[in-house]
Amino acid sequence: MPTLSESRSRLLVSEAGIPVSNWETADSTQEAVSLAKNLGFPVVVKLCGDEIAHKTERGLVRLNLKTEDAVEEAADELLSSVTADDGEVTLLVSEQIRGNRELIVGLVRDEQFGPCVMLGIGGILAEAVADVAFRLAPLSRSEASDLIDDLSMQSLLDSFRGEPAVDREALINVLCALGDLGSDQEVLSVDLNPLIVANGVPIAVDALVETVEG
Repeated sequence: MPTLSESRSRLLVSEAGIPVSNWETADSTQEAVSLAKNLGFPVVVKLCGDEIAHKTERGLVRLNLKTEDAVEEAADELLSSVTADDGEVTLLVSEQIRGNRELIVGLVRDEQFGPCVMLGIGGILAEAVADVAFRLAPLSRSEASDLIDDLSMQSLLDSFRGEPAVDREALINVLCALGDLGSDQEVLSVDLNPLIVANGVPIAVDALVETVEG
């Protein structure tokens, strides 16, 4: 089943009302450097394409780039790693979002129940605690609130390490927007991993959408 490039995935979820980190795509190293300057350092640079679904496993993500030279080096390395199987690629340049908490949210289609919205604790705790909950899509705001309440590690949603509590209404907005995407039969799944909580606000810094046609 086809996946959309991260840039196309970001555009789809952004149009659905889900906040994503500021980003642009570049076709060359020098364009990536120019975009980084406009976005403001530090930035993240990734290799982006419809055939590239799992960037981290292949080392196709460069984080915390603080200078033009660092962006230039990262972009050159990423472009030199392109293989014939990758098809058409670009460089995705994004602002780097900082936060001590990460969530995983997504839309999945279950053979028995149909579209479901998933919410879980992400980051380094994801595999250790396996704190994940589901609701059938679409969701009412009340159902989205109940989904948040289903997480066991509620303390991570409160004030944490000097950061404010998670903006619950903003998170409900994200969950409801994902639920609404479930009504689009062309969208098979949406994976927003991670959703970084920055000053209480959940922001998607990666997106992967799987579709019927691609």
